[in-house]
Amino acid sequence: MHISELDVNQLERGKKSACWLDISPRVEGGWWQLPLLTVTGPEHGPTVVVFAGVHGDEYEGVEAIPRIAEEVDPTQLRGTLLMVPVCNMAAYAAATRNSPVDGLNLARVFPGSETGTLTQRIAYWLTQKFISAADFFIDLHSSGIVGDIPTLAGYLHSDDDIDRRSLAAARIFGAPVLWGHPPPVPPGRSISAATDLGVPCLYTEAAGAGRARPEDVECFTRGVLNVLRYLEMIEGEPAAAPPPMHLLGDGNMDEVMSAPMAGYFRPHVELLQEVQSGQLVGAVHDPLGGLLAELHAEKDGIVIMRRGVHRVHSGDGLIHLTNRAE
Repeated sequence: MHISELDVNQLERGKKSACWLDISPRVEGGWWQLPLLTVTGPEHGPTVVVFAGVHGDEYEGVEAIPRIAEEVDPTQLRGTLLMVPVCNMAAYAAATRNSPVDGLNLARVFPGSETGTLTQRIAYWLTQKFISAADFFIDLHSSGIVGDIPTLAGYLHSDDDIDRRSLAAARIFGAPVLWGHPPPVPPGRSISAATDLGVPCLYTEAAGAGRARPEDVECFTRGVLNVLRYLEMIEGEPAAAPPPMHLLGDGNMDEVMSAPMAGYFRPHVELLQEVQSGQLVGAVHDPLGGLLAELHAEKDGIVIMRRGVHRVHSGDGLIHLTNRAE
């Protein structure tokens, strides 16, 4: 079935289903597709939408989503659960962040275009068919192969009613770090599309490194189930978790401390370490160990991202700092 024919409001009630949705023709024949898992309760209620695999080298959500579908009993669900375990199949097949078909980053082209490139079409249909239908939206990300980020739930931080609901759900999610972002959200993200549509949302990050750590898969699985309980879609109380470290910052990973030249990166700080302005946070060396450049913090802050792959090119992101919430 082509995704244009999908009507989530007409899904059969009280059952689980799994299917593939056609998106765009492939040059060699066949279709680029999206996998979809649905769980519908006997009666209509809130709709929660969960994405994973927006980047092709992030696997925690890909593993968590089938587990969530297995956990949720359709006869006991109030409402609808829609989950896309791999949003970017071309990038997933190549184990890359961006699509090898058009070179685009799916997380930068929302809400997309119906007549655009493959990545733009995926963003369009994800927005039109799923995000727009959601009463709450969750995007499961991690740092992928290159970066290193603590396991966290991110949300939009403001006094707006929608953002307050996002914060409440992010707390319930149960990640060890909570990261709030004052608006505006940088354009092109799935959460910016959700915000434009008035849909409360959260996203996640985790260590990544091309793997799916069991503790992160468990956190994401438990977190989505916690949100379903928070929305009274399934019975029970959200699973308890220790109070998170609460951080606040713009969340824009496109603007970070970058490598001034190619070389071998040696970090001098750990994740979630507090640093002072001017502090040495890393250095770039040549293969003989010679020092090429030092990186010093431009402000006080807490390390929220550190590059995990040591080989760097000029302009590669190395360190990102954020602030503790007051």
